[in-house]
This record gives sequence, structure tokens and C-alpha cells, in this order.
Amino acid sequence: MPTETPNVLQILKSELEFIEYGGYSFPNRWEGTPFADSPTCLNYGYPYRVASCSECPLMEFVPESKRSSAMPCHHIPLDSSGRTIEDMEKMGRPEDIQEAVKGWLRQAIHRLEAKLPATPA
Repeated sequence: MPTETPNVLQILKSELEFIEYGGYSFPNRWEGTPFADSPTCLNYGYPYRVASCSECPLMEFVPESKRSSAMPCHHIPLDSSGRTIEDMEKMGRPEDIQEAVKGWLRQAIHRLEAKLPATPA
């Protein structure tokens, strides 16, 4: 079920703000994983899964073939070469993942904002 653009837009903006303010970073180390360990996740803060990923507003960005995977949000293509969080985790450079996620968020926000009707001044 497609999510309303303004709702998804706010979620993406919140995720970007979370990352930019150090949401996954601690002094000298990276903790957590983008999307799944942030307030964006429907299961954030729960020790077990209370909500299905199929209810997540990010699901519309996940390729159809990956929507039934354990962490569908880790299959969102982050750049023009199609790299995903899952791909990048194998390389072991959290700072690269963070930058790729921030870049994807900025682009997705821009695309969604462009779809919104112009508000009268």
C-alpha cells in the first residue's frame, strides 16, 4: 500500500536529521544500522519485532524482489550503481554507509518535495 508523500517525506527528513545529529555515532565508533536502529523503524526500541516490515513507509523504496527479506530496508538502492546497506556492510566501512544513506535521503527528499503541489504564497 503506497504511503502518503507528506508522511514519507517527514519520515525521511527525520531520519536524515537523526543521522546528521550523530544518531548512529558514538565517540570513536559506529553503533547500530541505518533505518533498523533509528526512530524510523516501526520496531525501534523493542527487544522483539512487534510490527511487520510490510507496514513500514520505507517499503515503497525497496525493490519488490527484496520485500520479504529479513531487513527489507537494507536493500534500498542508495546510489546509481545500486549499492545497498547490505552490500556496503560487507565492506566494513560504516562511515561510507552513513554518507551513502545521507545522500540517498537527500535525493529522496528532493524527489518527494518536487511531487508536492505548490503552496500559494
